[in-house]
Amino acid sequence: MSDLGRILIYLGLLLVAIGVAFILLSRFNVPLGRLPGDLSWRGRGWSVSVPLASSILISVVLSLLLWAISRFRR
Repeated sequence: MSDLGRILIYLGLLLVAIGVAFILLSRFNVPLGRLPGDLSWRGRGWSVSVPLASSILISVVLSLLLWAISRFRR
């Protein structure tokens, strides 16, 4: 049961780190969610957003970061 507690604590810390990163990115005017290729539709009382380009950019950055970490760990 203590392993579950540790996992929950680590996931909570990860969520806090992601939240802080989003706050810092918005302060530095990084346009995640508003890149060309991000789709959004608005109607009366509703809106739909599909951040396609932002998702691809984040995926590439995380892939490169994890590749670099695994490369240096060997």
